[in-house]
Amino acid sequence: MADAPSTEPPPANVEDTSVDNAEDEESKEILLMKQRVEEMEREAKKLRELQAAAEASSGGDENDNQESEEDKAVSDTRSVYIGNVDYSATPEEIQVHFQACGVINRVTILCDKFTGHPKGYAYVEFAEPEHVDAAVALDNSLFRGRLIKVTAKRTNIPGYNRGGRVPIEVAVEEEEAVASKWK
Repeated sequence: MADAPSTEPPPANVEDTSVDNAEDEESKEILLMKQRVEEMEREAKKLRELQAAAEASSGGDENDNQESEEDKAVSDTRSVYIGNVDYSATPEEIQVHFQACGVINRVTILCDKFTGHPKGYAYVEFAEPEHVDAAVALDNSLFRGRLIKVTAKRTNIPGYNRGGRVPIEVAVEEEEAVASKWK
């Protein structure tokens, strides 16, 4: 019977070591994940502390929002819309074109948020509201071979021109105008 193959099972130690190695690897991965979670929790705590400090230093948020709305409205009275702007125009070129109107605070060329390409219009903010009239006089002037459209910038009304729905403030004003007309 020496020629017969041995039917003895392999030693039990070999199987146990492979199972032990797999368990060790899993426990190492679990430890690494726990360490990452602890690190993320520490970072989140730091971010919360920074955010709380920033909010405390800024003071009242409601007043800041009202002031920013007022600042935007004042800025709009000093700004002009420029349409049909050449796509390769730079803010410096627009500033040179309008510098005869008065001191310019800012030139903004709007770009598409997906492609980054200019949309073909811009805004110029002047230091004084009086300069807007001089800029509007440049309506239909030639800029880089194109006739540009220059108008006073309108203040954006949220919800205006949204699919036939009229904002409540506008509807109330229209109703009051109609009512006063029939009195």
